[in-house]
Amino acid sequence: MHSLKILYLTLVQFGIHPLNTISFFRGLLIYIYQAVQFYLKSRILEQSLSVSSPYPCVVDRYQSAGSISNHYFHQDLWAAQKVYRNNPVHHIDIGSRIDGFVAHLLTFRSVEVLDIRSMKSQVLGMSFRQVDLMQIESVPEAACDSVSCLHALEHFGLGRYGDPIDPVGHIKGLWALTKLIKPDGMLLLSVPIGKERVEFNAHRIFSVNTIIKLLTKEFELISFSYIDDENKFHECVEPSVVLDCMTYGCGLFEARKKSVNL
Repeated sequence: MHSLKILYLTLVQFGIHPLNTISFFRGLLIYIYQAVQFYLKSRILEQSLSVSSPYPCVVDRYQSAGSISNHYFHQDLWAAQKVYRNNPVHHIDIGSRIDGFVAHLLTFRSVEVLDIRSMKSQVLGMSFRQVDLMQIESVPEAACDSVSCLHALEHFGLGRYGDPIDPVGHIKGLWALTKLIKPDGMLLLSVPIGKERVEFNAHRIFSVNTIIKLLTKEFELISFSYIDDENKFHECVEPSVVLDCMTYGCGLFEARKKSVNL
């Protein structure tokens, strides 16, 4: 069973979705039957309906009503609610999803977005700068009082998004986040958690303790939440309850930058 799961996940990584393939052939037969029905029934109407070209959607019937994609739905709501309550003067986001978390924020405030990738689209309320945060010297100091970085830090230095290869890219990235934030400013960070490993070049998976140790010098941990392997959200728990035997969870860290380094 474990081998089959590994095979399935490997196929998915290469863009092959076995369950979608099965659903496609099931749905195709229904599509053909229903297309004929629609054509025959439309012919008896006084005003015939024009069907310009086929546009088959054959797997939607097998999907649930709305989807809560792994990690992103819960983490985006978690972080957006935090920003809303904190109401910072200047919020900067690093590499999070524009069509998820950033879109949430834009419903009630302006956002500055930094990413190593370019962006051609212009969105009202969002300013954008292309920057490599592993180049610490180019990062402005104390530029804002709030930073979010959701499902992004684990990619730094793996080359997936055009960034230079750097085995300690995640550490440099966290230094950059720290440099950006003013004393007493807030950091909202999410990363994959579980048994610590690198799945090159997709991402890193971190031990919860690793992230806490990296944060401890400059930050005070305010709250910890997480999403487990079953995509269930656990809010405000003790980090010690999370076992590193989790395969691929998501840790949500809310931290305040210390006013004086100890």
